[in-house]
Amino acid sequence: MTLAKDKDSQNPIVRTFQNAIVNPLRESRGEMRKVVWPTREEVIRLTIVVLVLSSAISVVLFSADSIYTWLLLQLQTIVTAG
Repeated sequence: MTLAKDKDSQNPIVRTFQNAIVNPLRESRGEMRKVVWPTREEVIRLTIVVLVLSSAISVVLFSADSIYTWLLLQLQTIVTAG
């Protein structure tokens, strides 16, 4: 008489836990091993690109906002003076 347990004889709660928690973690670990990480130079270069583009877009948005604010003030002045 052997006391070896089958996987089928496991408690359904244990199997559900294993399927819901353990399997996705194992799959994630396997996927992380496949990732090709960028080199230090690539990270620095891309960080600079992001900072430059973010700065340029912020200048454009600030300029547009300032122009629209000025135009709105001019329009309010014309309406109240008229």
